[in-house]
Formats: sequence, C-alpha cells, structure tokens
Amino acid sequence: MKILIVEDNFVNRKILTKYLSAYGEADIAVDGKEALDAFIAAHKAHEPYQLICLDIMMPNVDGRQTLDFIRKYEEENRIFNDNAVKILMTTALGDKENIIDAFISQCDEYIIKPIRKEDLFKKLDRIGIKVDYNN
Repeated sequence: MKILIVEDNFVNRKILTKYLSAYGEADIAVDGKEALDAFIAAHKAHEPYQLICLDIMMPNVDGRQTLDFIRKYEEENRIFNDNAVKILMTTALGDKENIIDAFISQCDEYIIKPIRKEDLFKKLDRIGIKVDYNN
C-alpha cells in the first residue's frame, strides 16, 4: 500500500509513520501544498496513494482545502469508488462542525489526536484497510 502522511507536527508524523510503515511505503508532506504536489505526481506516475492521513490545521494549504482539491481532481479524472484514495482526517479538532464538514467534503474517516494505535487501526478497518492489531 502506498501511504501519504500529511502533518506539520514532527511528533505526529513520527507516530503515524511508526504505526503505518509495516503496511507499505509511507511518504511525508508537511503541508497541503506538498501533499497536493505528491498526490498529483503519484497519479502522473501511475502509482497513486491508497491512503492519505491528512491533518486539518496546517500552514499554507490546510487539510480541508487539500481534501477538496483531491476529491475534485478525482471527479475530474473519473476516479471513483474503490479507485479513489482513502482519506483519514487526523486532527485535534473534535467539534461537531469540523467533523461534519470533513465528511461532507468526502473524507472516509476522522480521528482526533492524540492518535492511539488501536483507534487508528479501527478507523482503517472501517474504511476497508486491513491491519494486524498485533503489529
């Protein structure tokens, strides 16, 4: 599985990389602009990401703008259903409005920081990404 971790906080990047590296190649982006560049480059190389862990609060281009761009890109390029990237929002924002807005923008799942391995794996299971809880 090809994974993109989009996170401006070093510690959170390390945690997600540690938890997910056993499941595939994990690339890192520190803001939405880097994430969009990586997302487009992966598609142009015919090696798209299967999972993006996307923080909301980031400098330059935030996670909500990044999510909107990705879904628009997929729609314009007729990338639907199982071929669309799974997007897990990873954020400290746990209020109802942000959660609802993220799902309206078509995120697949939402996890509130701090990220615990068990919670992360449950969210991944719910979106069809199989993980080993003992890993």
